[in-house]
Amino acid sequence: MTLLHLFDLDGTLMYGSAAPVEISRQLGLGAEIAELERAFGALEIGPHEFSVAAHALWAQLTPAHVRAAFDGSPWLAGIRDVWQEIRERGDYCAVISLSPSFFVELLLEWGAHAAHGSVYPEVPFTRPVEAAGILTPEGKVTVADRLCERFGVSRGDCVAYGDSVTDSVLFDVVPVSVAVNARPWLAERATHVYQGRDLREAYQLVGVARPGVQAS
Repeated sequence: MTLLHLFDLDGTLMYGSAAPVEISRQLGLGAEIAELERAFGALEIGPHEFSVAAHALWAQLTPAHVRAAFDGSPWLAGIRDVWQEIRERGDYCAVISLSPSFFVELLLEWGAHAAHGSVYPEVPFTRPVEAAGILTPEGKVTVADRLCERFGVSRGDCVAYGDSVTDSVLFDVVPVSVAVNARPWLAERATHVYQGRDLREAYQLVGVARPGVQAS
């Protein structure tokens, strides 16, 4: 059976942080993005309101800032190893995140078959954010369904990895889920629970890793 592994980014592939936080740090806007993250986590604002506000904060953002944020982010160990193993098995791996697509898509360089984020204008910004391009938790399922069609699999062939309430809708529609450094609410609903800093260990919980893929 061919599997499609679906990875969240913020708090999942990235340990204890998120793409908007790392981007904002490059601009000296840590306090400002922390307040937006707090409001989003408290459900005071939704994905679109968050994205519009973040876009406004990042008026001076350049591609160099984005690259520095990506390269300096606290990634879990073993991401490229896991994705290489998935490819060698003939399975598929994709990232689906509410974070900006211009950041998420850099993970294609590490071996993801697909990477989808909220669609922001090209950096540096010259246009506003359009609501239709901003992903929601429900939108993650829509993207997952499109990926299933692309790769010739079904929801029943998917494994989802996530950490927060924004992953709960996707967890509800796939048979196997892995809560990675997750909030207790999501961990209680997951097939597997992982706490740590090595994706290879989380991947092995699914029971499909070859013996040669061991965490170092």
